Amino acid sequence: MNEINCPHCKKAFKVDEAGYADILKQVKNHEFEDELKTRLALAENDKLNAVKLAEATTRNTFQEQLAKKELEIKELKSKSELTLAEKIGVKENEIIQLKAKIDNVEVAKKLAVNEAIQKIEKERDELANNLKTKDLEKQNIENTLIQKYSTELQNKDIIIKYKDDEIERVRDMKQKLSTKMIGETLEQHCEIEFEKLRSTGFRKAYFEKDNNSKLGSKGDYIFRESDEFGNEILSIMFEMKNENDGTATKKKNEDFFKELDKDRSEKKCEYAILVSVLESDSELYNSGIVDVSHKYDKMYVIRPQFFIPIITILRNASLNSMKAKAELAIVKSQNVDITNFEENINLFKVGFAKNYDLASRQFKTAIDEIDKTMDHLQKTKDNLLASVNNLRLANNKAEELTIKKLTKGNPTMTAKFEELKNNSDNPPSI
Repeated sequence: MNEINCPHCKKAFKVDEAGYADILKQVKNHEFEDELKTRLALAENDKLNAVKLAEATTRNTFQEQLAKKELEIKELKSKSELTLAEKIGVKENEIIQLKAKIDNVEVAKKLAVNEAIQKIEKERDELANNLKTKDLEKQNIENTLIQKYSTELQNKDIIIKYKDDEIERVRDMKQKLSTKMIGETLEQHCEIEFEKLRSTGFRKAYFEKDNNSKLGSKGDYIFRESDEFGNEILSIMFEMKNENDGTATKKKNEDFFKELDKDRSEKKCEYAILVSVLESDSELYNSGIVDVSHKYDKMYVIRPQFFIPIITILRNASLNSMKAKAELAIVKSQNVDITNFEENINLFKVGFAKNYDLASRQFKTAIDEIDKTMDHLQKTKDNLLASVNNLRLANNKAEELTIKKLTKGNPTMTAKFEELKNNSDNPPSI
């Protein structure tokens, strides 16, 4: 915007570029017309002055000539020898000469006027050329400004068009996605994507609709995969949610979390995944895979294009977990073998003690009988006493029998019992 001060009221007012250019053009044209009128008036004055000067000069010259002629006429009158016819001839000749001079004066006057007019016309043409040059300069400035603002407007239009195209592209993508999902349903879309890879990547996987509603509710699809030994690698409860832009009531993804978690628990699935195109303007859900396990355990929300990737990610994580579980099973098996070994030792100790007690009572009875009936069997008695003493020592040794003593000199068993002890103190986390 340009600010202009009124020369009369001194008040400032603003005009735009177009208005300013129009006012400037009017001022330029007005100034040119005023200047042209002034120059033409001056030229007309010069012409009149030149004519008056020429007339005055001619008049003076004519008067001088008349005076001279009158003098000559007087002289001629004084000359009687001249005849009237000669005088008339002379006068006529003089008149002709005077007319010729007058004609010459008129020609000179016209020439002077023409010269003055040519000079004025030359100045006018120069002024016109200057004005034309100024107009060209003004036009160039206007064109430059127009080009500048046109370029800026064009760039602005390009940016606006790009944004409009981007909005239209996203809207078109959403419309195509919605149209595609409505045409084949989101469930069929996921089923088709899975079937494309079933023969190559999911040969032993199960992916079917959840048709069991005995517990009161059901999800959309259940995915299960097991290894060659029947051990489950991964299980997922899927729920698919689609919504057209024209739907009156807009749902949120969070509206389906609780029911999906319930379905996962009832169908004994490890993970719960909501495949959704709801909340299409959400930057959070448009990122692709969103972990919502802070609200519900092992639950994710994904866009349809991440259906196969999320299965692959969870599957790889489960396979790694399976390796850890297998190693843990081996450790547990070793722990059971050691526990059985210790239980067998305890059973041996209990049985040995029981047999010792029975034998001890029998030997005591026998000794009492021998003492009563056969003194001469003292040697036998001593042997029996010695036997009892040896049995007592054997029992004491059995009582003192420990894992430490059994594993002494056996590094393999020592390591196993030490590992068992460590595992008992720090049970492994699964």
